[in-house]
Amino acid sequence: MNQPKNIPIVKKELLFPFIMITTLFALWGIANDLTNPMVSAFKKVMPELSNMQASLVQFAFYFGYFFMALPAALFIRKYSYKSGIVLGLCLYAIGAFLFYPAAAFQEFNYFLISLWVITCGLAFLETTSNPLILSLGSKETATQRLNLAQAFNPIGSLIGMIVAQQFVISALRSDDKNENGELIYDSLSTSAKAVIRENDLSVISVPYIILGVFVLCIMGIILFIKIPKSVDGDKMSISDSFKKLFSNKNYIFGVIAQAFYVGAQIMCWTYIFQYVDNINEGLPANEALTATWYNVAAMVIFLTGRWIGTALMKTLNPSRVLFLFGIGGVLFSAGAILLQGQIGLYSLVGVSLFMSIMFPTIYGIALKNMGDEAKIGSAGLVMAIVGGALMPVLQGAILDWGGPGFSDIKVLGFIPEVNFSFILPLICLSVVTFYGYVTYKSSKKI
Repeated sequence: MNQPKNIPIVKKELLFPFIMITTLFALWGIANDLTNPMVSAFKKVMPELSNMQASLVQFAFYFGYFFMALPAALFIRKYSYKSGIVLGLCLYAIGAFLFYPAAAFQEFNYFLISLWVITCGLAFLETTSNPLILSLGSKETATQRLNLAQAFNPIGSLIGMIVAQQFVISALRSDDKNENGELIYDSLSTSAKAVIRENDLSVISVPYIILGVFVLCIMGIILFIKIPKSVDGDKMSISDSFKKLFSNKNYIFGVIAQAFYVGAQIMCWTYIFQYVDNINEGLPANEALTATWYNVAAMVIFLTGRWIGTALMKTLNPSRVLFLFGIGGVLFSAGAILLQGQIGLYSLVGVSLFMSIMFPTIYGIALKNMGDEAKIGSAGLVMAIVGGALMPVLQGAILDWGGPGFSDIKVLGFIPEVNFSFILPLICLSVVTFYGYVTYKSSKKI
């Protein structure tokens, strides 16, 4: 079943609201990819943390989606899309400002709370923005329209990555090495270490505080923008919405696939830093690879893939595109596991090309042909982002198998534990691939 070619993705009268809502996709992309490198950053600033403990950064960040998505859906159902957006931006800013006391007290748990509050706000934004974009035009082009809006999310992610590298990672003094590639921090006195720790935690907090100010500015603009209300009236009761959703196998499988996809994405973009650190082991500082630039390359490829996928969906069924991209993701994940050194790193970067269309495509397929129950259904798909909270912790546990390093043991005698840990993204992407296959077969029967 091919997509019709004569239906516009966005109608002219809805173009301005579409543009304004699309800016929010970039805004949460900044938060996502400013935070991904923080697992590595906190591990360096607080060496007492294990790899698994450091991964709680991602658990706290993505658990906020699971906790707040359903309340957000019920809130916008009772009030409006605009109210949900404003409340989401308010929580986003509060969480960012909480980084100041967290740095002042030098308490890791306070940072985790700050990240959790940020994502409570992001849960409101995503629960609101995704179904709103789907409703801003024809149902036939809904998935394509969401892919187009989501294409601006990686732009925000690139900004987050660059800020993380230029203003956080490169400014951390606890990561300084001598000419022999040895950490200077390890040879310092207790008092000198305390000074560096205070400095580095402040470095981590500053970008979030500035981001909080920026978010408040965006909120001020949104307050004066007219946001369309839901196309479908609130005709269905909440209990009827849940009954209809739980009887929809396509939707249930979509939520599961979304959880596995987000888990794969966050693992690939978080542990690329550890993957590079393992390659850099023993190398002089002037020869070491910079993980952030490989992460930026992955995001550029991701953005390119999003545009390619959106174009392909003009003529190809979205489920078929999801299936084909899923196969590519599985193969490149295998390359990241089995290949050594920079070749394996290139394969890991390449996974992003195939992940690019997965989130919005799963979202569009799972909510296809829904009416008012899409608001509650959207909450389930946003709650599925909890996969990004759980999976990185499991990958961190694999990294701790042999000790604090990333190649303490070799699986099957030749695969470093950091390479082997990417078996988890491979499994996750296999689930997504199967969802694409099943829904494509189902769509051909219609």
